[in-house]
Amino acid sequence: MPTYEYACPECGTRFDVRASLGEKEKGLKPTCPKCGSKDTVQVFSSVMVLGGKSGSACCAPGAGPSCCLPRG
Repeated sequence: MPTYEYACPECGTRFDVRASLGEKEKGLKPTCPKCGSKDTVQVFSSVMVLGGKSGSACCAPGAGPSCCLPRG
């Protein structure tokens, strides 16, 4: 089951939610575990991808060249 990261704009808490794709497609709107707010937003972070023949590890497409690091 995928894990999604959410944040609460009211208190600043970041938390993870495990939910099925079906639950997510139905409009998952979790409640903040700290303050109880229903005004939460999903957080999207960059993903590091390892592999390939370039000898480097790069973040998700569009992350920029500063994200690419030599593997060692």
